Amino acid sequence: MALQLVLDENQRGLLWRGIVRHNKLGINPVDAVCVGDPLDLPLGASDPEILTWCERENRILVSFDKATLAAHLAAHLLAGRHSPGVFLIRRGSRVSVVVDHLVLVAHASEAWEWADRIEFFP
Repeated sequence: MALQLVLDENQRGLLWRGIVRHNKLGINPVDAVCVGDPLDLPLGASDPEILTWCERENRILVSFDKATLAAHLAAHLLAGRHSPGVFLIRRGSRVSVVVDHLVLVAHASEAWEWADRIEFFP
């Protein structure tokens, strides 16, 4: 089964549109939602709220937020919680490269490979 993702608020623009364009091809679609789309994950949700939602919904978080997300994930894990994982996108990365990487990871890896960790993407 393909991994499921949630895009942080800071990914609602170019990356979201890149995923939508990719999914229109109908080949290895990426199962992604954005913060603000699910009713129980509103825009403006805090990092701890997003991490709790991701844990409950078993979705990997995709974000630019390297400044605070690592500390929030550490606190989340120290509280005995778990995370499906966090993918941090490097600023300046080409959208097409990130989308290709997300497609590959979503379809060619297992959920346990990303659990409780942060991974930096291209």
